[in-house]
Amino acid sequence: MHIDGQCLCGQVTYEADIDPERIAICYCADCQRSSASAYRIVAGVEGESFRLLTGTLKTWVKTADSGNKRELAFCPECGTNLYGKPVGEKGSFFSLRAGTVNQRADLSPKLQVWCASRPAWVQLVDGIPAYDRGILK
Repeated sequence: MHIDGQCLCGQVTYEADIDPERIAICYCADCQRSSASAYRIVAGVEGESFRLLTGTLKTWVKTADSGNKRELAFCPECGTNLYGKPVGEKGSFFSLRAGTVNQRADLSPKLQVWCASRPAWVQLVDGIPAYDRGILK
């Protein structure tokens, strides 16, 4: 599926090709903290299919509890978080923040990941496979 999107202020725009079967609800602690919510919806992207059209992204590297490093990209003007990807793996699979996709209404989650980290008051979505850890590769 071809998509396009942007940050809140519109300074950063992009396009990408995604697999609509790789849309996930992520309950990991990092997504909770960086989205200021109980979860985030992410779209899996093969890195070479993502094309930045306008603007320049700022990045920050987060070291997970596992020791893995993830590059988080965001708009330097408005702070909108656009994606997270493994450090040092050009063209690798990464998670695009679905809230920035213009066609987000067409992106139905197909799985739920890091469910072990979800707040107890959040109910899993019936009918969508749920995993205690991540599996988006």
